Amino acid sequence: MAINLASKKILVVDDQAIMRETLKHILGSFGARFIVEAESGINAMTAMRIDSFDIVLCDYNLLRGKNGQQVLEEARYLKLLPVHAIFIMVTCEQSQEMVLSVIDNKPDDYLIKPFNPQQLLSRIKRCHVRKQYLSSIENEIDSGNLYQAIHNCEQLLQQNDKKMRLQLLKLQAELALKIGDFKTAELIYQDILHDRELPWARLGLGIAAFFLGHYDQAVKTFQDLIEQHPVMMEAYDWLVKAHELMGNDDYAVSSLNSAVTLSPLSILRQKKLALLAERTENLPVAKKAYTATIKLGKNSIHRSSGDYSGLANIYLKSNAANEALKILYELNQQFHNEPEAKLRSALLEIEIHQAKGNKALAQQAYGNAFKLNEQFNKQLSKELRLEMAKTFYLNGNSEACDGILNDLVKTNIDDNLFIKDIVTLCNTIIGGNYAETLLQQIKKELVDINNKGVRLFQEGNIKGALAIFKQAIIKIPDNHTIILNMVKIIIHDIKTSKPDPEKIMSAQSYINKAIQVGIPHNQISSLQTALDTIQYKTNP
Repeated sequence: MAINLASKKILVVDDQAIMRETLKHILGSFGARFIVEAESGINAMTAMRIDSFDIVLCDYNLLRGKNGQQVLEEARYLKLLPVHAIFIMVTCEQSQEMVLSVIDNKPDDYLIKPFNPQQLLSRIKRCHVRKQYLSSIENEIDSGNLYQAIHNCEQLLQQNDKKMRLQLLKLQAELALKIGDFKTAELIYQDILHDRELPWARLGLGIAAFFLGHYDQAVKTFQDLIEQHPVMMEAYDWLVKAHELMGNDDYAVSSLNSAVTLSPLSILRQKKLALLAERTENLPVAKKAYTATIKLGKNSIHRSSGDYSGLANIYLKSNAANEALKILYELNQQFHNEPEAKLRSALLEIEIHQAKGNKALAQQAYGNAFKLNEQFNKQLSKELRLEMAKTFYLNGNSEACDGILNDLVKTNIDDNLFIKDIVTLCNTIIGGNYAETLLQQIKKELVDINNKGVRLFQEGNIKGALAIFKQAIIKIPDNHTIILNMVKIIIHDIKTSKPDPEKIMSAQSYINKAIQVGIPHNQISSLQTALDTIQYKTNP
């Protein structure tokens, strides 16, 4: 499949003018006409905000500001790269750190300098062919329509293109994992491994075991992979997740520490290590990871005020209040306009002044935190709101603490890990049966809302039932039962009335949301089949 570069918009990112000119000349010789240059990561991001590019050639080592890895991270995070776009990382460096960093971020391809014109064209063509072939799948994934993506994948598999078969099976298995159809994913990976031992398929089999709750089997799979392929970073990540769910936090820290030793340039992995190490009171590892996270975050879309407050808390736990004060100053300098950073700063001030024995200043900081919480409230992350609840309780404001905890439980009732954090906090600072009573109360409230909506539906009051569930979803956006009942009622409404494209789109959006919040495949698949049948009858 030929590629017409004359019709493509191309962005060339390199801090060396001579390299940009060389790339422009090579691309021009192959017919390219629309080429934009960027000499830094910041300029590259500006260019991508202004225009949509088909091809991005980005140097990894950009001396000022963002490097190539951070450009790719940010472009993806902000959705500045269209599904069809090709991103090729270019570098002259072949160190393990750089190579693992590139692999972690999964560009479409990468080139090692020096390279000749034909090598560049060959990489672009290879990426173009793959993107074009998989476009019917990738476009649906990008739109959140995972079941349609699976259907398109199955159709391509029926064409029996031997060159693309493994790529399609890999995608099919990954999609099965995404929709929660773990048994199907397991079978696909087993079939692949029956024919050929491939590390990514073995990893996929371990991931399927993990989601099926076979944690011992998953751990063994990931450990065996690491032993055979010591730089397979995804195996470390999944090993850590398995250890976490098994309650083996010390093993999780050890595994993640090994991963960041091999590949220290991943900010998200360093961030995860810092949080895990802090949870297990491994202060030296937490301090090192938070420090690395802050350094990596200087030019990263993933930088966060939480990294600064995390490091300051480690200093406080190490009885180094003055060092914590320095980090607080840095936090205020770096994030002076962010609501979440302002509250983190106020909470830190309370801790620091208390540690230094300044009760009046601590009380003043508490008053500031109270005002900020009232001002920003639900704009804040759930983790920070939980920290705020703790601060309220420890400062004698149990009513405000109750209000936050009630809302957090209600809006995160199906997030088992976060509910576990809430229970741990309640048991530590409040005691008694507070957490158990709160959970029972919220669950009863949710059951009552659900029963009311279902009763209206059974009485034939579709409009009233939809209104109940719509209001519930506004208050409790990720509740599994409410989302599923909403879909069921919309589909019933479509079946018993005239075909309505808006209602079909609404049902599909809720099904997509159900997948995103982790509702199991066996609870979604029949709904998707029913909706597909309606759509087929509407547009045969």
